[in-house]
Amino acid sequence: INLSLFHSAFKRRIKMEPLAKIFKEKDFWKHSFVVNENVLDPRPESELIIETVAKYFQNKKQKLNIIDLGTGSGCIAISLAKEYINSIITANDISENALNVAKRNAKKFNIGNQIKFICCDWIDIDKVYDVIVSNPPYLTISEYKNISKEIINYEPEIALIGGKDGLSCYRKLANKFPKITHSNSLCFIEIGHSQKTESIKIFEEFGMDCIDIIVDYQNYERILIFKRNIK
Repeated sequence: INLSLFHSAFKRRIKMEPLAKIFKEKDFWKHSFVVNENVLDPRPESELIIETVAKYFQNKKQKLNIIDLGTGSGCIAISLAKEYINSIITANDISENALNVAKRNAKKFNIGNQIKFICCDWIDIDKVYDVIVSNPPYLTISEYKNISKEIINYEPEIALIGGKDGLSCYRKLANKFPKITHSNSLCFIEIGHSQKTESIKIFEEFGMDCIDIIVDYQNYERILIFKRNIK
């Protein structure tokens, strides 16, 4: 054991710095991803997105056109790329610093050719996709003020706050989804633990039907699956 490194890590941990930020890696799904102060640490709840996509798209050899909106560390996009090896993945983020982390992870797993990274707001996306996944910012301003110092001090605010009511990003996505989906596209969206009703209402106003709700390990409704209403 390198005592100098141990003492340095210990001092940082006393200041409530998360272990993932100290050691610059975090396990997610089947792999360990590079993380830093520019991205959220991948959460176990977000693995449900991978599980649910696999439930609806069981043929792992099919060629899917997938987009991960707000990719952060790239953990979801890269995990899907590893599962669906013939698919083409687009991963966007408004933060260039976050995309640099995602690109490092793609290089780590040697799948850079399978993923296209785009620095833009998700409202700038204009292609059509078979699978849309997103874990958008969904904390309200008041919720953000009350979360742990581990999160406030060491994770990017832009990836956490979804406006005054936590739903501003969902409104942007709902407005965009009809334009980037076809009749068989499915959208997998992570939500906060008390946002199901309002989130579904927002998407329904833009012609998207909620076809399934996935509950997480704490029994919170966590993933909503949407499909275009073709009536």
